Amino acid sequence: MTRALENEKLLAVALLAPAVIILVLFIAYPFVMAIWLSLTNLRVGGVGEFVGLDNFIKAWHDTIFRTVFWNTFFYTFWATVFKLALGMWLALLLNRHFRMKRIIRASMLLPFIIPTVLSTFAWRWMFDPTFSVVNWVLYHIGFITVRLPFLSDGDWAMWCAILVNTWRGVPFFAITLLAGLQTISPDLHEAAALDGANAWQRFWHVTWPLLMPVTLVVVVFSVIQTFSDFQLIYVLTGGGPANSTHLVATYAYQLGVGTGLLGEGAAISLFMFPVLIAVV
Repeated sequence: MTRALENEKLLAVALLAPAVIILVLFIAYPFVMAIWLSLTNLRVGGVGEFVGLDNFIKAWHDTIFRTVFWNTFFYTFWATVFKLALGMWLALLLNRHFRMKRIIRASMLLPFIIPTVLSTFAWRWMFDPTFSVVNWVLYHIGFITVRLPFLSDGDWAMWCAILVNTWRGVPFFAITLLAGLQTISPDLHEAAALDGANAWQRFWHVTWPLLMPVTLVVVVFSVIQTFSDFQLIYVLTGGGPANSTHLVATYAYQLGVGTGLLGEGAAISLFMFPVLIAVV
């Protein structure tokens, strides 16, 4: 046993084996299975036949799928923009010295730590057409005179979903960018200030270039997670109203599991793969 542990190759294999097994079972096998299903017309309770690329061609010419694909890009773009802007602002704020900084930094992580389904149920209640606390507050402070259809109107529903995704994702951006900010030497800012640079110029010419590598990493992670988002949309709107908030993941689930068209659902889910590969 001791000799085996001293052998670096055997030790490396032993340490990597659990991770490799998990990746094969939960990522590689489902991915290969999805490719196979996408090439068949398999339905729940039926026997599928090989149909080649018919499912992909059918999906590409489906107007609902085109709407879903546009929804996914729209949702991902704006959610990422808002998370980056607010996350950067919070990171710059938390990079200063003030009282109760640690408590505020810890509490800021709550939206990111709370399970997605649980927090989304709370947001759905806040946007409820009858019991909406948001409508109640806006009405009583005089901002609105009638209840707003947050989740029953397509445009409102999409922006509500973006808001919830932003609320959940901002802490990840803020903490990661804060870690990047703390690696930047204060001497650089002091030198820029001595040269006459104001706060905005110091940020744009000193902070932003040095923070760019961290920013790119956090944006890539966010795009991957947001583009393939499922739980938030499924719980908040279910893809409605009238497919206005369906993303690729939720639409694939609806076709594959909801209607039993496993082949078509698998084909639609695979449309995410080239996009995510391009992002990475």
